[in-house]
Amino acid sequence: MRMSKGVEWALHTLLNLHIAGGGPVGNGQLAEAHGLPSAYLNKQLQQLVRAGLLTSTPGVRGGFQLAKAIEQITLLDVVEAIEGDVRLFQCTEIRCCGRIGEIAPAPTEPCPVKVAMVRAEDAWRQALAAQTLADVQAELERRPEVTDAVRASIT
Repeated sequence: MRMSKGVEWALHTLLNLHIAGGGPVGNGQLAEAHGLPSAYLNKQLQQLVRAGLLTSTPGVRGGFQLAKAIEQITLLDVVEAIEGDVRLFQCTEIRCCGRIGEIAPAPTEPCPVKVAMVRAEDAWRQALAAQTLADVQAELERRPEVTDAVRASIT
């Protein structure tokens, strides 16, 4: 499984907005802070707005800010905002195809491969849902030089 860079960018941006505190921060300033392409980051930010994780304020003094406290935003919320909530494994019932499908009786039970993959994905999703941005922020606070750099770059 592979997630897009957008997930990483979204997670860092949400944390940066928390660290910066205060009012809205513009897309350009957020992108420049990490040397990201502004247009591409803006797509991620709009997805976070649609998911209810950010708010967007238009205008010269506008920008983006957190819509919820970081204690209320899980890693799964962010992944689903950027990647969608579509199942990773798509069973195509290959067990019923080709020569094996012609010879074997029609299955009456769910595909064991699908069952195993769904179980693994559910565990992954539960692990992401169990961690909030506040948990990640607690790790960041052990590195004050990083949070100082964020504040200097965004505020």
